[in-house]
Amino acid sequence: MKLAIASGKGGTGKTTVSVGLALSAESAVTYLDCDVEEPNGKLFLQPEVESSQNVSVPVPVVNRNRCTGCGDCADICQFNAIVTQGEYAMVFPELCHSCGGCVYVCPERAITEEMHPIGLLNSGQAGNVRYVEGLLNVGVSMATPVIDAVKDHVSDGVTIIDSPPGTSCSMVSTVRDADFVLLVTEPTPFGLHDLKIAIKTLEELKRPFSVIINRFEDTDNCVDQYCADEDIAVLLRIPESRKAAEAYSRGESLLSALPELKDEFSQLLSVIKLAVESGEGE
Repeated sequence: MKLAIASGKGGTGKTTVSVGLALSAESAVTYLDCDVEEPNGKLFLQPEVESSQNVSVPVPVVNRNRCTGCGDCADICQFNAIVTQGEYAMVFPELCHSCGGCVYVCPERAITEEMHPIGLLNSGQAGNVRYVEGLLNVGVSMATPVIDAVKDHVSDGVTIIDSPPGTSCSMVSTVRDADFVLLVTEPTPFGLHDLKIAIKTLEELKRPFSVIINRFEDTDNCVDQYCADEDIAVLLRIPESRKAAEAYSRGESLLSALPELKDEFSQLLSVIKLAVESGEGE
């Protein structure tokens, strides 16, 4: 089962929930941190890193001795990653999306490709949690190849995927093939606004989902009312807690502050797994 934890905005507690679920699993579980611009699951799981490797993508290299500056490569590039400069083409690797179009159209065969590192893939172990994270290099704008490299480590058992916040390409790339998605939100107007956008995204992707409300204080809130009106299941309400906030600031998991939630997280995993196996989540 591939269970993605997502949110319409940052700061709702997505990683808090992801870590809580991983630590509550009754058997071995794989934790994939696909928030590659700022992976922080390791701060709470404290894995022992066993391997680290580069994630690279092909980028064009121009042979100036063969290039005539015709501009065909620049015309096909939709990201302005290659332009003609006088008698030859010039490449901007940080803008390249590795489509290979410039290589294909070059009439002089003056363009080849070489691998360009854009991030790191780190993996390790934390108890019965197999931890894998992607880390995007500073200044690189294309996160999806690093996310895809992380997702190559999906296990045959339960895989918990910590998604990037928001509903950009990074989030879509992360959740598009998930068996189930948990949307973590907060009971505020801002939380509801971004939750609605995330829900529309998942409906377009045809992914089954439910909601978790973090920092919950009472039943009289806009998120609960919206979910009730739209017949969207709220599977868990995590109470507002100063103890939880203090534990988070020390790099401790939610369960260290509220250990009673472990049974609820474990039960939540079982319920979702049964729904996925029975096809009810489709």
